[in-house]
Amino acid sequence: MRSVNLSEKRRLKNIMLVALSVLILLNGRIGFIQFVQGEELEAMAYQQQTLDRSINPKRGTIYDATGKVLAVSSTVETVTVNPTNIPSENKEKVAKILTEIFELDYDTVYRKVTKRSSIETIVKKVEKEKTNLLRKWMEENNIKTGINIDEDTKRFYPYNNLASQIIGFCGSDNQGLDGLEARYETELKGSTGKIVRLSDANGKEMGTEGEEYIPAVDGNDLVLTIDATIQGIAEKYLKEACIDNVCTDGGNILIMNPKNGDILAMATYPNYNLNEPYEPNTEELKQAWEGMSSSDRTKARQQMWRNKAIADTYEPGSTFKLVTASAALEEGITTPDKEGEFCCTGGIEIAGVRIKCWRYYRPHGSESLRQALMNSCNPVFIGLGQKIGVHKYYSYLEKFGFLSKTGIDLPGEAKGIFLAEKKVGPVELATIAFGQRFEVTPLQMVTAVSTIANGGTHVKPRVVKQIINNQTKEVTNIETEKQENVISSETAKNVLSMMESVVAEGTGKKAQVKGYSVGGKTGTSEDGVDSNKYVTSFIGTAPISDPQVVILIVLYNPTGEGGHQGGVWFILSLHNIKIQKIL
Repeated sequence: MRSVNLSEKRRLKNIMLVALSVLILLNGRIGFIQFVQGEELEAMAYQQQTLDRSINPKRGTIYDATGKVLAVSSTVETVTVNPTNIPSENKEKVAKILTEIFELDYDTVYRKVTKRSSIETIVKKVEKEKTNLLRKWMEENNIKTGINIDEDTKRFYPYNNLASQIIGFCGSDNQGLDGLEARYETELKGSTGKIVRLSDANGKEMGTEGEEYIPAVDGNDLVLTIDATIQGIAEKYLKEACIDNVCTDGGNILIMNPKNGDILAMATYPNYNLNEPYEPNTEELKQAWEGMSSSDRTKARQQMWRNKAIADTYEPGSTFKLVTASAALEEGITTPDKEGEFCCTGGIEIAGVRIKCWRYYRPHGSESLRQALMNSCNPVFIGLGQKIGVHKYYSYLEKFGFLSKTGIDLPGEAKGIFLAEKKVGPVELATIAFGQRFEVTPLQMVTAVSTIANGGTHVKPRVVKQIINNQTKEVTNIETEKQENVISSETAKNVLSMMESVVAEGTGKKAQVKGYSVGGKTGTSEDGVDSNKYVTSFIGTAPISDPQVVILIVLYNPTGEGGHQGGVWFILSLHNIKIQKIL
């Protein structure tokens, strides 16, 4: 009897210990779920019990300086399904009608319609004509749940190729991927809205009770400095010049207002269609496309999207003599019109190295600075560079903006490529002084000459001048950023006068425009060392009395009958860009 009682007591004790252990484990598990996994499980429950559908906002519109629409979001629609809300007897015919209307693969659609999930996307960004056919079918077949048609947006570019490397484009999710679309993504994108609808544990809709609608907020608008008319003219004649002169590496035209830094046009050839940014953009590329590997196609696309005016560098050649002349005049080393101040003998010896003038076979002889610029005489500018000295010359490079990026509001900007100041010897300084053996971007070059054109003040270039809030319509002006005075107004006036002589009587005669006082400078340089490729360019400004525009034209490796000498055939005379319309 006693042993039985002891056995029962032990059993009872063991049961209590087990129960206590289970209770402790349960409490521990509950605490873990509540305090450690609570947020995660709450989110999972919300996801299971709701059917969220996104409402995409319209991206802000991009306007040119005159109000023309360059990029706009048009209304399209997206179709999704809630498979759990489609009765099993309807799944096959739903899949069939979706396949027919939107021209999709039936097996793929059927898998989505029969899938055990809360929501599946059938098709994105389709025109309303097609979704209206689906609405009509749903009404005729009394189908009210399980198929969703939601408003969406699609980016559209009315002018196709115009300013393509400036504007950039968007991906399928409306995110900006290049150009201004990427640079101003935060301003343009807006914020996504959504429709939240409750569902039961099986994912079925619980009616419209408790449905929440959170509207999308459209993005802000941009107003550019780009003038679509000027941009179109620049692109038209750049294309003609590149084709006529067989420019294997394309070309650029930049047109800038020197007073406020506004970029009126920034053309690159070849450009591409913004509405079809992944398609090949030249006939040669189209013919080779099918045989190209995926990686080669990617490289080709990146190249055609590339804005060469800001992302690529080139050797400016004799156009850079304007910088040397400005520095020499500012330092009081020379004056524009001192007769016989210089003498070209066909070359000059620097540190034991003889550097030829381009016209070494028939030297220029006695010259003033004005005449030297008109003749584009290398020895004169080499001599000026030596007098200025390395340290002082590099201080002017810095002030003119060649040793840093301009800070323009576009992605992918490069900066000039120069030897470090401490590595520059007499020969290196000599080549820099007449524009060779270093590289700058076209944007840096047009910005530097704009400094001369506006009287000596460095102005930061810009392509966006206003941001318009889509909700309040409040306008935010992007103010012009002026930096230090690089040269005096007197020096600037003298350089402009000499530029006018270059066009009137010198190497830039083909840039003359009847009725306008035009100043400029031609340039030719080799694209790399011993590459057998050349870059030819012209930079000009008008009217000289009060410059309103600075225009830079660059052609990369012209191989046509005209040759590569910029002063011989001049890539594009300014009247071909309709300077009358620009002014």
